[in-house]
Amino acid sequence: MESRSSSVKLARFAPLALLLAPVVATAQQLEYPRSHRVDVVEDYHGKEVVDPYRWLEDVDSEETKSWVEAQNEVTFSYLESIPERDWIQRRLTELWDYERYSTPWKEGDYYVFWKNEGLQNQSVLYMQESLDAEPEVLFDPNQLSEDGTVAANALGFTEDGNYMVYSTSVSGSDWREFFVRDVRAKKDLEDRLTWIKFSGASWTHDNAGFFYGRYPEPKEGDEYEDTNRNRKIYYHRLGKPQSEGQLIYERPDQPEWGIGAFVTDDGRYLMMSLSHGTDDRERVYYIDLEDAKSPKLNNEVVKLIDEFEATYNFVGNDGPLFYFRTNVDAPRYKLIAIDTRNPAAENWKALIPEREDVLQSVGIVNNQFVARYMHDAHTQVVVYNMDGMFDREVELPTIGSAGWFSGEREDSEAFYSFTSFLYPTTIFRYDFETGESTVLKAPDVDFDPTVYETEQVFYESKDGTMIPMFLTHKKGIELDGSNPTYLYGYGGFNISRTPSFSPSILVWLEMGGVYASANLRGGGEYGEEWHREGMLKNKQNVFDDFIAAAEYLIDEGHTSPQKLAIAGASNGGLLVGAAMTQRPELFGAALPAVGVMDMLRFQKFTIGWAWVSDYGSAEDPEMFPYLYAYSPYHNLHPAFYPPTLITTADHDDRVVPGHSFKFAARLQEMQMGAAPVLIRIQTKAGHGGGKPTAMLIEEEADRWAFLVKSLGLAVRPEATH
Repeated sequence: MESRSSSVKLARFAPLALLLAPVVATAQQLEYPRSHRVDVVEDYHGKEVVDPYRWLEDVDSEETKSWVEAQNEVTFSYLESIPERDWIQRRLTELWDYERYSTPWKEGDYYVFWKNEGLQNQSVLYMQESLDAEPEVLFDPNQLSEDGTVAANALGFTEDGNYMVYSTSVSGSDWREFFVRDVRAKKDLEDRLTWIKFSGASWTHDNAGFFYGRYPEPKEGDEYEDTNRNRKIYYHRLGKPQSEGQLIYERPDQPEWGIGAFVTDDGRYLMMSLSHGTDDRERVYYIDLEDAKSPKLNNEVVKLIDEFEATYNFVGNDGPLFYFRTNVDAPRYKLIAIDTRNPAAENWKALIPEREDVLQSVGIVNNQFVARYMHDAHTQVVVYNMDGMFDREVELPTIGSAGWFSGEREDSEAFYSFTSFLYPTTIFRYDFETGESTVLKAPDVDFDPTVYETEQVFYESKDGTMIPMFLTHKKGIELDGSNPTYLYGYGGFNISRTPSFSPSILVWLEMGGVYASANLRGGGEYGEEWHREGMLKNKQNVFDDFIAAAEYLIDEGHTSPQKLAIAGASNGGLLVGAAMTQRPELFGAALPAVGVMDMLRFQKFTIGWAWVSDYGSAEDPEMFPYLYAYSPYHNLHPAFYPPTLITTADHDDRVVPGHSFKFAARLQEMQMGAAPVLIRIQTKAGHGGGKPTAMLIEEEADRWAFLVKSLGLAVRPEATH
């Protein structure tokens, strides 16, 4: 990472004095539902660890259901008493009500895209013969349920575009069902596949069927908690029952290996990527199908790369010449060519060498490589010729995030999305002949972006590492420590926090708030080294980075502890839980969402075992002390914690709700002050994906209302816009 100058002086506080009183006394002491303690003690490598709320892991027990109902009653009674909540929800509804489009892509003779008219619970899939033609509805997920809690996704089309595989999920679950739709007739066939997670669908070019991955059917009653192992790749032949699917590949000797499969664009090869957990390092196998129109499914599996040493993202191929984006000997990634006829590593050719910026992705359009780079957490796009020679850079509207460039190899056009904090997601068409981008779909949002500004700052973390952070707020704010500030972070799994537009954040800005998005270690903003500096034994770096962001915001006068809220979801929920238990005096409110709060048992549920590659496991005596030192659930003790609104969902089968349940019960027990500790448990919802628009608006209204009360915001409805 390049060096950056900074005159940041981190603020230091008197923790003893601040711990003697709550940061904000927002209400009289609430009467929480009874959360009884149980006598559960486990021995971890000679260390006895209590788990008094273990019973809340059983989310289907009558006792837990009664607890959930009682907690929600307290939470919603509190939130509904906040006068500003109604008009916050009305304003969110106004801001959300604009047409939103996905990037279009070509399937057969049609352009295909998703569109939401504004307040539709689920976006609708459309098709059109040309960019000027009248769009036709191909599939409307809103017809699948009255309340919008059934979500859908288009997974794969046949080569001729006549058939489409789509998936549905109910109430936010990761479990999917697959269906096949006749595109021209706009009707489903009888094919139905079940018990599928984290899988696409990739057709053979004879249009006879498709490859997909699935797990064994879980035990009845354990669908949302049972661990997901023994993934297998199957071929489903159109018109046949799922039970007659052909098993293509499995690894019974490695039940935790994930296997993904897809057919190359020329239809010649079935590519398979094998991984262990969320570790980006992968093995690459393939099957030569020989004839795209008459594929040989039983041909041998060729192990092209048979070690977990690096990432290999398949980009495309010219016959037996395969192109990969990889970080082998290149932490910020490069593009290589491997000739499968002579595949030894010493024969690999670097087409696009590693450079200072991170190579996020590469596609092939117009017989050129379109490379997306990340420079200080925002996008740059460069076009290279097939020999790796530089051709041009694509000019983008401002500092922000450009999405995937959709287009076929022979196309002279591509489509991409662009977004930033104050730039609503806009769809562009790029013409390779002229080198110009033109707006295809521009949203019309009810706000004035010229009133606000975004700046990028760099601050010093505990160990001296410089961390980037984006700040968005009204122009001309006073740096007098009085601004309510919402600090958001993630910091894990090589996932980068890049600029993006959110109608919800606009409400916060209109109320005079500062939105801070920190690019913590553990993410992928500066490549694999940045990721590894925030994982396993280095995980505390992530929390230090987040705490340092808070101290920077206070020291520079943007806000004060009483006006500072922290938020994050999933791994970001863990982040908030760790930060508020390590430095409770530093924050005026905390909003941990669907967080991983019990770091000693996360691997025992659903797909949690896959996170061991990033977190480590308490079953490992070497990793246990690190996990125990920051596990939010285990590090609660009697203290004055900030007002806290924990959010989770009853159908979250990724980070099971028991994490949040146990954390809430123990936090309510340990809270010494009057600051509220609430848990909002959404029914008919999951980890976050596929939530209907109405549910999203309600959740966001509750979060902002909670912060209005917790941070003591004096906001008049007429002053918000």
